[in-house]
Amino acid sequence: MSDITPDVVVDARGAACPGPLMELVGEFRQGDSGTVYELQTTDSSSSHDVPEWVEDTGNELLDIDEHEDEGYWSIFVEKV
Repeated sequence: MSDITPDVVVDARGAACPGPLMELVGEFRQGDSGTVYELQTTDSSSSHDVPEWVEDTGNELLDIDEHEDEGYWSIFVEKV
């Protein structure tokens, strides 16, 4: 369990790929540098797609938490 407190929570649970990433990107465009986002997703491919996108865009992946009991992931990203 992460102790990161996000500025913005993007709840994309239930959305299929590429929906969660697209929802995160949409929120990202509105934010400022230093904003921390938490993407909540039930789509397992997001745990691979989001880190690749973060690397490609030069932002920072802070953490990925799997909430096994609840069936979703929290992916924390900081806009650089």
